[in-house]
Formats: sequence, structure tokens, C-alpha cells
Amino acid sequence: MDDLKKTARITGLWYLGLAVAGALGFLVLRPAIHVPGDAAATAKNLLEHAGLARLGVALEVAIVLTQAFVSVWFYKLFRGLDAVSAGSVAAFGLVNAVVILNSAALMATAVAVSADAGLAPGGDVAATAQLLYELSSKCWSVGSLFFGLWLIPMGYVVVSSGRMPRALGYTLIVGGVGYVLGTFLSTGFAGVPRWVIDALAAPASVGEFWMIGYLLSAGIRSEAAAHA
Repeated sequence: MDDLKKTARITGLWYLGLAVAGALGFLVLRPAIHVPGDAAATAKNLLEHAGLARLGVALEVAIVLTQAFVSVWFYKLFRGLDAVSAGSVAAFGLVNAVVILNSAALMATAVAVSADAGLAPGGDVAATAQLLYELSSKCWSVGSLFFGLWLIPMGYVVVSSGRMPRALGYTLIVGGVGYVLGTFLSTGFAGVPRWVIDALAAPASVGEFWMIGYLLSAGIRSEAAAHA
């Protein structure tokens, strides 16, 4: 049981690292560089804030790293409780990491183009950099499908095992389904209000931070406590 709690806390640390890298990279630095619909502004930001742009790429790679490790550690934590669900969490998480790896490569190329106009087709640095960032953003949009999918089996293990609060498990499942629905709405239907997509993703955010906090504080319940 002590080993399992240690595994849970290490999993929580990797998950916390993913949350921090994602918040800083996707929510803070990306908007500071990429201006959707304004190629000139994006190119200007890349030139004037080259250091921030490179840091954004580094954080994107950090997201990939932490996503990969937390996927593996969730498998280690859950494999004795439900091998199929544990494998699903690992597989879906690793696919999401590969999607974000593509995003990082596109961002890195945009930074390289901004520093060397010869890399841009026809020498059009602004249009090329903007296209690369738009493609990077689309990686996140379609990749959220697998981010939602990894939360569903994660929540299922929590509910079925009773080794963590069942309300946490249900929150994760609802959040995962919301992410999947939001992916289809944002990529397949034009004109869906942004607030609808955000509302669908809200339970996932609650569940994730709850999971991080529980892993770091309580770890995981003993089997006896789960059936008490």
C-alpha cells in the first residue's frame, strides 16, 4: 500500500507539471505571440519577442514530456485495479502527447522562419508563420478528442474501484465526454459560440485539478477503506 501511495503521488507530480506547462504555454505565452487573423501582428511579435516565442516552444515540449510520463504513471497506478482502463488511459494520453509534439514542431518552424526569411515560400514570412501557428492551434483543437478520451477511463477506474472519491470519477467522465463533444462541435460545425465549448470543458478542468490535489494529498485509498 505504501508503494501504491508513492506511485500515486509521483503520478500527481507529473500531472501537476502537465497542468503548469499547459497553463503557461497554451494560455499565457501562445496568445502573446499568435494573433489569430492578423499575420502581420504575429510576425511582429515573433521578431520583437523572439525569446518568449522560443520559451513557448520549450513549454510545448514540456507538455509533451509531462503528458507522456503521467500517462505511463497512471498505467502503473491503475493496472492492478482495471488493466483495460489503465491501458486506455496510457494509450489515449500518449496519442495526445504525439499530437502536441506535432504542434511543437510547427511552432519551432514558425520561430525559425521568423529568423530566416529564406525558409518562407516566396519570402512571405508573415503568411508562413501565421499558417504554421494556425496549424499548431488546430493540433490542439483535434487533439482535445484524445484528451477527453483519456479522462473517461480514468474516471471509470475511480468509480469502479472506490479507491478515490466516486464523485471525482463521475466528474472526470462528464468532463471527458464534454471534451469529446466540444471537439466535434469546434471542428465540424461553424459558428458554435466559444462559451459553449468552454462550458463543455469546464467539468474536465474541475476534475483534473481535483485529481491532482487528491493524488498529492491522499494518494489512493486502501482496498479495505474502499469497501468500508
